[in-house]
Order: sequence, then structure tokens, then C-alpha cells
Amino acid sequence: MNATWQKFFQIIQKPERLIIGLMSGTSMDGLDIALCAVTGSGVATRVKLAEFKTVPYTNAFKAEVKSIFSRRDADLQMVCLMNEKIGLLHAEMILEAIASWNLKPQDIDVIASHGQTIFHAPQSLHGLDNYPNATLQIGDGDHIAVKTGIITIADFRQKHIAAGGEGAPLAVYGDYLLFSKKDEDRIMLNIGGIANFTYLPGDHDAARVFSTDVGPGNTLMDQFVQKHYKGRYFDEDARIAMAGSVNEQLLTALMVSDFLLAGFPKTTGPELFNLGYLEQAQVRSKTEQISKEDVMATLSRFSADVIINAIEKCFGKTQTPSIFVSGGGMHNPLLLNQLKAGLKNARFFSTDALEINPDAKEAVLFAILANETMVGNKTNFGNREGVPSVFMGKVCLPE
Repeated sequence: MNATWQKFFQIIQKPERLIIGLMSGTSMDGLDIALCAVTGSGVATRVKLAEFKTVPYTNAFKAEVKSIFSRRDADLQMVCLMNEKIGLLHAEMILEAIASWNLKPQDIDVIASHGQTIFHAPQSLHGLDNYPNATLQIGDGDHIAVKTGIITIADFRQKHIAAGGEGAPLAVYGDYLLFSKKDEDRIMLNIGGIANFTYLPGDHDAARVFSTDVGPGNTLMDQFVQKHYKGRYFDEDARIAMAGSVNEQLLTALMVSDFLLAGFPKTTGPELFNLGYLEQAQVRSKTEQISKEDVMATLSRFSADVIINAIEKCFGKTQTPSIFVSGGGMHNPLLLNQLKAGLKNARFFSTDALEINPDAKEAVLFAILANETMVGNKTNFGNREGVPSVFMGKVCLPE
């Protein structure tokens, strides 16, 4: 037997696997690296977050990614080059993180790499009848495997699409295995560039579990800041937004979108919610001349209202779900206050309450997906559209 495959089979048989989960979202702040000790599989999965760090991207690197991110006119050569460059950069970051934890590459069993999304094109968004759902994450897994010497499982979203999903969101798979609780209805709310949540019913019925994008989280606010405030990539502590006031005319125009009316589950991205979307809403509402602070205040309220409406659609206005928040948006005090004001019956927590660093949650979930690919048995989510019961990820060998 090939020695590398033999090693892989030995890893599968271990009672505990040390898996590094990686996540780089559409906000492109940096690479989240989560070192997870994982035992079991399926609903018996247990994970301990042993180490975690976010390695920030340089401004020059962010600019390179942004040159091809969510653009139909992206330079194909740059897409090709960045696929390799991101893989190599992520590998360097992983090796540095491993060394900082006083470990060696041979101590790590597997790397689970999400990659860097540069375009997301579900059929519901591109609207082309003769073309399927599609998505593209770059940062080649083979480059990570060869440079680190660690078996890498990567490119998770393609299998989801092949099995009938839209490639996102994938959080439902890990959320159900790790965070369901008997007799407690839970919402696992992730506010990244796009806001999404997983609904976990208290009866543990997997056929009722679903995960869905709901609309913009940070993406519109981040894009606006990056355009109008030189050298800034986001509105730290919501200082800009809190200096402004919500413009009701603009807010009403922003809420006009077929996506926001569509049923669950659904998926979207900055391909829809971008500065062009904002500019069109401003034209329709005749609010082109309002202050930048008022625009930011309104964008924050827009994100909050989109999330509130989606959760009320799921639960109604009177029930009291437990909402566990993660992602960059949880650090936005204005957005969180708007959510709490709009969902008065809900109880809000961070995933710290579940012993998972909220900043690490997405990276941890990809470690769980890799673990399921290696040792899991398929969880039946009721054969529903958008939630295929599949294992995801391609195995990349270091030799």
C-alpha cells in the first residue's frame, strides 16, 4: 500500500484526531487557524479547541485578493496565480502557527482548508437557465499539503453542489453535530460578510434542521468604509455608524430584493449585496446626498432587520429561542443592540457559552466536516433541497 494512504488509514483509526481547521471569509481580515482535538463522529462528536489564532493579511495581499474578488471581469491569469499563492501563503501561516504552539507538523493529523471564496454563483443569483449552481474557492489544497507535509482535506463546497445544494451555507452539518440540545430551540447565528444561521430544534429531529444565508452581515458596511475611509477596512466599534442616524427612505429601498423574500434555505454573497446595490437603493430613495455617517447607520440597521425578519420567519414573534452569535459582526455593538431591540423575547449568547471561541467557530466547523469525511456516517437531513446528506472535501496528499 502507498505509505501516505497507509498513514491516512492509521489516522482514521485513532481514537482522537488532531485537526487544523482553516477559514478565510469574504471580509478577508486574515486566516483563522483552529487546532482541534476531535473524537467520535456524528452526534457523538466531541471537540476541544486546543489552540486558535487569526493571522492577519497584509493590506497588499488584501488588495491582490480584492482585484479578483466577486468580479465578473477578473483577470483570469491573476485568478490562476492567486490560487497557488494563497495555498502557499496559508501553508506558511500554518507552519508558523504550529511552531508557535511548540508543535511539529508531524504532530498534526489533518488540515481542513476552506480556501478563499472569490465568486459565489448559485442559479438563484446568476439566473441562467442552462447553467448549474456554482462557487469558487481558491488556495490550492495540494500546495498546502506539500508545503506543510500534512494531509489536507479541501474544496468542501463542490460536493455540496454536486449533491444538489448551492455550496452554502455548510454550517448546518457541524452545528447540528456539536451544538444541538434536547428541549432547547437554538439559533446559531454567524455574522460574517454575509449573515447566516442554523436552526437547531429542541427535539433533535435532523429532518427539521436547516442552515440558510439571510442577507448582508458586514459586507455592505465594510465595502462602504473601504471606499470612503482610506486605510480602514471596517467600522471599528461602529464609531462611524453611531455618529449617524438611520434614513428610513434608504432603509425601505434597501429592503426591496427578491432574495429577501425567498424561502429557506437560500444562499447569497457580495455578488448581490455590494456597493452597486447600495447606489441603486440611494437613487430610488433620492438619498444620494445624505452623510456617510447616516449611510453607515442605515446599513447597520439594514443588516439587523434582515436578520430579525429571518429569525421571526422561523420562530414567529413570541417564541424565545436561544441565539448563539459568532463571526465578526458580534464585535459590532450597534448591530448587536439593534438585534436585541428587535428580538426582545430571544436570549443572546456568544459561542463562548458552548466552550467554542466565537471567532474560531467557522474554522472549527471545517475541522468537523473533515472529521466526518474521514470517519462519519451520513446524517439524514430528510433529503430536503439544499441540505444533501453527503461527505465533503477532497483529500490532498503531501507526497
